[in-house]
Amino acid sequence: MNNWLTKITTICLLLIVTTDAIANTTFEITSEQQRYLSHKVEGDMLMIDTSQGRIKMKALSNNALSVAFASNQASIHAQHLSSFAIKEHHQASLLEVTENSTSIIVSAGSLSAKISKLPFGIKYFRNGELLISEAGFFTGKVTETTTEQESTTSEIFPMHGVRFSVAENEKFLGAGERVLGMDRRGHRLPLYNRAHYGYETHSEQMNFSLPAVMSENKYLVLFDNTAKGWIDIGKTEKNTVQFEAVAGRNAYIIIAGDTYPNLINHYVDVTGKQPMPPRWALGNFASRFGYRTQAEVMDTVSRFRSLDIPLDAVILDLYWFGKDIKGHMGNLAWDKEAFPTPEKMMADLLADNVQPILITEPFILSSSKRWQDAVEQGVLAKDSSGQAKTFDFYFGNTGIVDVFNDKGRTWFNNIYTALAKQGVQGWWGDLGEPEVHPADALHTLDDGSVVSADAIHNAYGHQWAKMVFDNLQLLKPNERPFILMRSGFAGSQRYGMIPWTGDVNRTWGGLQPQVELSLQMSMFGLGYTHSDLGGFAGGEAFNKELYIRWLQYGVFQPVYRPHAQEHIPSEVVFHDKETQDILRKFIQLRYQLLPYNYTLAYQNSVTGMPLMRPTFFNDNKDFLNTQSYLWGDAFFVQPIVKAGMKTINVALPEGVWFNYWTGERFIGGQSHQLANKLNEIPVFVKAGAFVPMIASTNTISSYKGDALKLHYYADSSIDSASGIMYDDDGTSMNAIETSAYELFSFEARVNKQTLAIDISAKGKGYRSQPAKRKIEIIIHNWSKQPKRIKVDDQIAGQYRWNEGDNTLSFTVDWQQHPINIKITKNE
Repeated sequence: MNNWLTKITTICLLLIVTTDAIANTTFEITSEQQRYLSHKVEGDMLMIDTSQGRIKMKALSNNALSVAFASNQASIHAQHLSSFAIKEHHQASLLEVTENSTSIIVSAGSLSAKISKLPFGIKYFRNGELLISEAGFFTGKVTETTTEQESTTSEIFPMHGVRFSVAENEKFLGAGERVLGMDRRGHRLPLYNRAHYGYETHSEQMNFSLPAVMSENKYLVLFDNTAKGWIDIGKTEKNTVQFEAVAGRNAYIIIAGDTYPNLINHYVDVTGKQPMPPRWALGNFASRFGYRTQAEVMDTVSRFRSLDIPLDAVILDLYWFGKDIKGHMGNLAWDKEAFPTPEKMMADLLADNVQPILITEPFILSSSKRWQDAVEQGVLAKDSSGQAKTFDFYFGNTGIVDVFNDKGRTWFNNIYTALAKQGVQGWWGDLGEPEVHPADALHTLDDGSVVSADAIHNAYGHQWAKMVFDNLQLLKPNERPFILMRSGFAGSQRYGMIPWTGDVNRTWGGLQPQVELSLQMSMFGLGYTHSDLGGFAGGEAFNKELYIRWLQYGVFQPVYRPHAQEHIPSEVVFHDKETQDILRKFIQLRYQLLPYNYTLAYQNSVTGMPLMRPTFFNDNKDFLNTQSYLWGDAFFVQPIVKAGMKTINVALPEGVWFNYWTGERFIGGQSHQLANKLNEIPVFVKAGAFVPMIASTNTISSYKGDALKLHYYADSSIDSASGIMYDDDGTSMNAIETSAYELFSFEARVNKQTLAIDISAKGKGYRSQPAKRKIEIIIHNWSKQPKRIKVDDQIAGQYRWNEGDNTLSFTVDWQQHPINIKITKNE
């Protein structure tokens, strides 16, 4: 460990993005040299006693170590909290511990820790290569002075944390939703979930903070603490990463991997994997703030159908329980004047294959119909006298449901259960940062202990999602949930949470950071992070080009959900014919890509692999790229994020790529200038890619899978290639665990004379699986009519070669048996 001065004082100005408040935060860190005293191994844990307290180290897996520090200072609030990040019932691995006179070596697969006794310190290695050095746990205090309008208040909190020494110029992803660029080094950021309304090209604090960083050297450090705090990534001290919190655990997890996908896989092995969403969640959503009546909902859906624009879900914002924005939150029951027959409405929607989704919030206003019951049942967070804590915010005077104990969860779940029985199919949890969460509000944990709001703040949305998820598993144990929430914590993905990027401004500046936000979150297991397509906040008039560009980008992001304030409609059906015609084709493309997209969902559920992937996944370059990304393995996408561009510069990753729209071949590893067209965005397909697709459909619920289109992008640079396609019934929670699926494998082998394609499948199948599938094989970049095509050594009777676009196509029947296709080229 580095020798510290007896006292280190760091002063930092932190600007928190609110409407009218500025906070000056002064940190005083006090530490003395930590001295090794003794150690012992008990079961799966190494315990090291030092002069400052006890360190506990576990191997969470063969590539992950957890380290927790219990300080001798009893003043540290809520040290006893258990981990929210580590998945439930996680089985630790046995530690491999060796010792000599100067050090202790702990091994977890390729990851190891060397603990020096004198001076005391911990260094972490992957296969003998130094990754990072812990520079010590510390304690101290923080003074936060807030100026709001003309009043100034100051509060002093105890503070503790941990420091790490990192390499010169090492780049880091992480810290959750922020708009800062991909490399987060050089920033000091609040760890406190807080909405940033109307953000654009810069934001240091948003709905979903994560106390974690991922190095370009392929390791990850997670500060396992849910309290209000700060992360300093080389801002105050150039080569130091520092985590701080005003309460809670003083613990961290370090994970290593050989590649980024490998590292992400190790991370979700510890924090939990995202269950597959229901298949309909990959379709088009109708959503706005908000539908005011039952008639308006049904009319909107009817417009989609009459205009032949696919639709699978409709989301009802807060008007379903009250006619005004203010005063009704917490009713959580239908306003029968506006929605006179909600059960019939939802039954009619479901009959049309449209899934109804409702917004809910954790705030129960004192003016709401449930207020008295909530108070009497004791389900709200308390004040110091044991009464329901009340406070004012935008929507009215309120309390907040305490989701950290069984009493609060049971009360809230009873409401969800009643609504689910009426026909609700999905849940939107809003304001779950929580948007307002007074520091003196007290939450009661299941063990009876009481903690402050600040100690538990960043886990509120996480715990709320767990509550909804667990309840749905009781109600519908083999049905996948849909849980849309904007705030959570590390590991929230294991509860099926689908986050979005908050109340983005409806401007070009709002569109520009959306790739960065989704990529950053996806690298930490939250692979369904997406934006309100079209932008949410503000906008004086409809900007046609911006709207089209945003919804075109949406085809290649995890969830296709336009949503906005109602003065400019978010739905395509309320705009002009040109807009409808352009976007109809894009939304239909989203549906055509269903087998490919559903396979991405499968890969995410099994390995944590993001749906949207940074371009450095392809060639380990462009770590800073926020302008383009990979959609799965096959697609490169570059959204148009500026107005009126006549041309666009596209920097393709290494390899050979084909323009998806024209089939034109491009060499990667360099930039290409393209003409900019309103009806296209730059989309390229990688040479050697298999892309399974279907014909367009108006709802995903009508998908049968009996007719597939398998595109293969052939190229002389590729002598072998592979791909997969996953299919199941679209709803069963345990399909993967029980092998109730069909997983296709595609293999291509090329030589001078032939292209051979093998198709096989594994899995036990599922109840709605088609007995036979028609698979149309479409070979791209095929410049001559073939000499012959054989399927399982039989000459194919018919094929189509299109000289205009260089495609060769033919159809095979799939009946659960391997197929070998051999295409012989003409000389």
